[in-house]
Amino acid sequence: MKQQAWDLARLVYEPMQESDLDEVVAVEEAVYPHPWSRANFSDSLSQGYHAWVLRAQDRELMGYFLVMGIVDEAHLLNVAVARPWQGRGLGRLLVNQAVALSRGLGMESVLLEVRPSNGRALEIYQRYGFSEIGRRKGYYPAANSTREDAIVMRYAL
Repeated sequence: MKQQAWDLARLVYEPMQESDLDEVVAVEEAVYPHPWSRANFSDSLSQGYHAWVLRAQDRELMGYFLVMGIVDEAHLLNVAVARPWQGRGLGRLLVNQAVALSRGLGMESVLLEVRPSNGRALEIYQRYGFSEIGRRKGYYPAANSTREDAIVMRYAL
């Protein structure tokens, strides 16, 4: 599908609530081979992490992200776009919102981890300007009880 410029004023962008978690977990399970659990999301909300959802005007969940601030660095913990909305530039829009939020919080950089096998996300982050700064060996669970490395990326604000 062709990427498009999204007018955020025409979408519903709001803080994630516990009441969003059924939908968030459904998207998470649909898009990731090793998804976060409902408890992971609930714990993130109770810890005060910055969690946001993006919805269409009809309230359909399009995507979400979670950011944790650590001193002067934001950690983009999770970002996802619902399958029907993928390939339309919403991943970049969500990353842009996470970066803007981090900048507004006075952070100096945004850090994230991404699977080497997640080519779509890697492309979004690289095009955005994130740079690889390291690897975490065996960070992610993978198929057949194996582990996959994480590429650690950073974006200076």
